[in-house]
Amino acid sequence: MLAEDVKPTRLDRAKLEIADLTERLDGDEIGLALFSGASFVQVPLTSDYLTALNYLDSAGPQVISRPGTVIGDAIRTATAAFDDSLDNQKVLIVMTDGEDHETDPLAAAQEAADAGVIIYTIGFGTPDGEPIPETNEYGEITGYKRGQNGEVVLSKLDQNTLQSIAQTGNGKYYQATAG
Repeated sequence: MLAEDVKPTRLDRAKLEIADLTERLDGDEIGLALFSGASFVQVPLTSDYLTALNYLDSAGPQVISRPGTVIGDAIRTATAAFDDSLDNQKVLIVMTDGEDHETDPLAAAQEAADAGVIIYTIGFGTPDGEPIPETNEYGEITGYKRGQNGEVVLSKLDQNTLQSIAQTGNGKYYQATAG
């Protein structure tokens, strides 16, 4: 999510989208589950949007030290955070580039749907991909992530996976745009 094919970065654009979404809510509870190579609930369900947004501001690669992307685990983590005793609608919005080489996000989406969770997905990035920048302690780009063969790694938007997750979760897929 550090690629810059969506400005300023995919992660920063996702944060802006979440902040914008909270302005449109009217008392609905929100929660925040973060994921990379691991997933966890950063903010349990709350109607305290200001606190949630403060935690959102601190979200970044330094929060989760394990590299990778575990969308399936993130869906399971978020689904477990819902209160099963409440009959109100449970909606999960997954914001990611869709790349996942470690889990089975479709199986997780089916489990969530079976638990009554509706899943919307928002894809960040481009299908052509963008290199993943590496930065120093000052935030300056010092190079780009390289694979085992020495080639620059491209992070690509996987729209097919995100569309399948949304369809399985009885929701809808959207591609993030500047508008």
